[in-house]
Amino acid sequence: MKVVLAYSGGLDTSVILSWIKEKYGAEMIAFCADIGQGEELKGLEKKASKTGASKVYIEDLQEEFARDFIFPMVRAGAVYENQYFLGTSIARPLIAKRMVEIARAEKADCVAHGATGKGNDQVRFELTAASLAPELKVIAPWRDATFRDQFPGRAEMIRYCEAKRIQVQATAKKPYSMDRNLLHISFEAGILEDPWLDASAPEHKEMYKLSVSPEEAPDKPEYLTLDFERGDGMAINGRRLNPLGVLKTLNRLGGKHGIGRVDLVENRYVGMKSRGVYETPGGAILHFAHRQMESLTMDREVMHLRDSLIPKYAELVYYGYWFSPERLALQALVNDSQKNVTGTVRLKLYKGNIITAGRKSPVSLYSPSIATMEADPTKSYNQDDATGFIRLNALRLKVAAQLNASKGDKR
Repeated sequence: MKVVLAYSGGLDTSVILSWIKEKYGAEMIAFCADIGQGEELKGLEKKASKTGASKVYIEDLQEEFARDFIFPMVRAGAVYENQYFLGTSIARPLIAKRMVEIARAEKADCVAHGATGKGNDQVRFELTAASLAPELKVIAPWRDATFRDQFPGRAEMIRYCEAKRIQVQATAKKPYSMDRNLLHISFEAGILEDPWLDASAPEHKEMYKLSVSPEEAPDKPEYLTLDFERGDGMAINGRRLNPLGVLKTLNRLGGKHGIGRVDLVENRYVGMKSRGVYETPGGAILHFAHRQMESLTMDREVMHLRDSLIPKYAELVYYGYWFSPERLALQALVNDSQKNVTGTVRLKLYKGNIITAGRKSPVSLYSPSIATMEADPTKSYNQDDATGFIRLNALRLKVAAQLNASKGDKR
């Protein structure tokens, strides 16, 4: 039996690698996707081998992550429940996609993950596997009662690692858990399970990795320009960058000015509410600038149609349906809606705020001569026409009002 495990090197996946190997007598292949975790990847290959992996894949997927996952999602304006920029959600289908590709190349029987049975990630991993490699079986130890009986808490997992001489940097009680990638860092569990706790308080400042607090941001605002082509950010301050470069640069600029911190209670797909704290400095700027570019260049009815689909698109990403036919169909509509979203947005970053400082486009739909309050030199709009327009739109309201009056309804 051969198993490919989504491996991070943390306590959970270190235990799981050893546990699956022991329980199933399996050959274990560890796979870690570099999607922007930074220093977390140091020494990972050696550690996985010592823990029992026969082979270790560590692959830099950051450019693919930015180009093929984050940017298409930004084109759709997708934000889950109007607050969450979907940083963890959008990373999982990429990790799972590469994991099943490796499983096929290695002729593995199964893929495995360390996602909890209470969360969203188990769904995201397994729906992706079902979409791309339905023949593969999935091992999910946290949904195995024997695993949970053996490891009811972190203390038991730490003792297991000590007995097996598996090196992990973990304590029996962590104040919170953290997940990092190119788009964001998420913090949850531990002390954050109390929704009344003020995560922005000075005593919690060490938690944040990508941004300073707005109070500690520079007192002087910083201006930047962001150029878009067909809905994608392509240049910052006139310097052309690939999608990865755009996100890295915006993360640095946004973090410097305390931008992109979000504290929310969200609805998990499995039915419960959870509290999370997020840092998404670059993503917050990119979403904001993209909307400003759309406001200048996108047809009203196309925009309203696309906007009506944002909650659905965001749900599909959050729930794990990235490779579903419905998401692909929505993406086709979104991509077509972006064909004229081209131009430049100028922004001012100041103490946690993103402020519009201008926008321009060679395909702008805004006409100063039509919108002016002065006389229209083009005579494109006759104000007299508004009389009939209002009269026709008011007809149904008048009919309803007359009916209500005859019934004595004084609304």
